[in-house]
Amino acid sequence: ISILEVGEGVVEVKATSGDTHLGGDNLDQKIIDWIIDEFKKDEGIDLGKDRMALQRLKEAAEKAKMELSTVMETDINLPFITADATGPKHMVKKLTRAKFEQLVEDLLQKTVGPTKQALADAGVDPKKIDEVVLVGGSTRIPRVQQIVKDLFGKEPHKGVNPDEVVAIGAAIQAGVLAGEVKDLLLLDVTPLSLGIETLGGVMTTLIPRNTTIPTRKSETFSTAADNQTSVEVHVLQGERPMARDNRPLGKFHLTGLPSAPRGVPQIEVTFDIDANGIANVSAKDMATQKEQKITITASSGLSKDEVDKMMREAESNADDDRKRKEEIETRNQADQAAYAAERMLKDAGDKLSASDRQPVESAIQELKAAIEKNDVAEMKRTMEGLTTAQHKIAEAMYKTAQASSASDPGAHGASSADGAGAASEGHASGDVIDAEVVEEEKK
Repeated sequence: ISILEVGEGVVEVKATSGDTHLGGDNLDQKIIDWIIDEFKKDEGIDLGKDRMALQRLKEAAEKAKMELSTVMETDINLPFITADATGPKHMVKKLTRAKFEQLVEDLLQKTVGPTKQALADAGVDPKKIDEVVLVGGSTRIPRVQQIVKDLFGKEPHKGVNPDEVVAIGAAIQAGVLAGEVKDLLLLDVTPLSLGIETLGGVMTTLIPRNTTIPTRKSETFSTAADNQTSVEVHVLQGERPMARDNRPLGKFHLTGLPSAPRGVPQIEVTFDIDANGIANVSAKDMATQKEQKITITASSGLSKDEVDKMMREAESNADDDRKRKEEIETRNQADQAAYAAERMLKDAGDKLSASDRQPVESAIQELKAAIEKNDVAEMKRTMEGLTTAQHKIAEAMYKTAQASSASDPGAHGASSADGAGAASEGHASGDVIDAEVVEEEKK
């Protein structure tokens, strides 16, 4: 299903969803299974093991399905369907529309989920949809049309041939791309999210799925280690939080970064997708202006089946993915907190006594031990302990600064206190950085 906004010669895809493993053949198979079961009950013969019979059953099932869109019951008549020691066997069965709907109801209900998902992604209320255009021969089934009516609160549009509408649309789009059709523009969307791998193997999304193309998005990342001179940009496609569970589209390295403490370099990663679905991904070091990029063509993407498979995997693994992502994010935060605390002690120098330093140093060691054990609860607890210890140090530093300014008659007490506060505030904002970090190639 696709949610479209049409106006002034522009067709904009707001959202798309679906299940490509669900279609008319699945409905036919339900009828075939029913016929096989009924014949086995009557004659004791399993037609499922007879390839010749199965081909005839498939043709009869499709014919019955089509007929039941216009009549209330149909006959399935297959003479000489098989034979046994007593002679040839014939099949004559009546299939009513009610029985057919009972057989396929579970399949038809599977269309509801993707429909609601597409509406949610587009941010549209079903009652606000102006027209529901049915596509594909199976949409002629009365029960399908009833489900559509129940979902959208209106009769579906019947002004187009459901068998031909996709081919006509494809022909028009071909005309647009070839330049022969001038008064129409199709704005498509990205079927899956695009992003890069960041510290801890997490996928950081830059372009969410169902974003209208063409589009461009930039985000600034930094390094994960001191004196890191290169970064690896690993481009991914998918909906899973962990990089390893998504599809890799390509990777490249940005080298020649100046040596600096971690978190200082500014690396701008840009995703640029044009109207043809071709993505250009670049990474630029803001200090040296060095840049590397990669081009990902539409052919390196996924088929509709693969897209739907990845969506289903993302849904079924949502809880496990969330726990794994929380674990890695907590680990990254803990690592950053320990690093920031060590920097604070180093910057403070001899302004802190050994007795003042000791609680923070102990808290840092506890936090590092929790990181080694990969214990999320312990990391959170020790981070809180480290924060408390740092607050006590900050108080001690303020008291020292105030005592120093009070003993200096030439100093302006209020001005010194304000200056110390500003310096401390600036230092805190420089240390407490909650940012995604590009997965590094350590030298």
